[in-house]
Amino acid sequence: MLSDEHYMALALEQAELAGQCGEVPVGAVLRLSDGQLFQAHNAPISQHDVSAHAEIQVMRAACQSTANYRLLGAQLFVTLEPCLMCAGAIIHARIQRVVFAASEPKTGAVHSLYQVLSDIRLNHQPDVVGGVLQEAASTQLKDFFKARRKAKKNTHFV
Repeated sequence: MLSDEHYMALALEQAELAGQCGEVPVGAVLRLSDGQLFQAHNAPISQHDVSAHAEIQVMRAACQSTANYRLLGAQLFVTLEPCLMCAGAIIHARIQRVVFAASEPKTGAVHSLYQVLSDIRLNHQPDVVGGVLQEAASTQLKDFFKARRKAKKNTHFV
């Protein structure tokens, strides 16, 4: 079986694509128990869809492919700690395992701000691993926002 780092590297490639499209660079890879692989990246700006986070995009693709809204046995690899919306979708889809790279102190719903995926009051708690290729994901995000701030600063109005 391939390592968490392998799948996270694929998610980082997706995040790079998102950044190239002007989206916040977050990527996700979902591996089904039968080995099928789905990849996606953030697209809320380009799709004019607030819910088009990388995690939602990849779960939608897998659900449509399998004709099932449950993704039992699936593993989700994402470059940034999921938000509340994505954590809720992960629970509803019954994702077995979530692996993320960078923490998100402002909106993280796995361990930073909320601990939704480990809340025993809910009917499903996936296994969670954090910090896989954290440095690479953090650098990717920091570089994106640094470039965005620089571009904004260099924009002059006449």
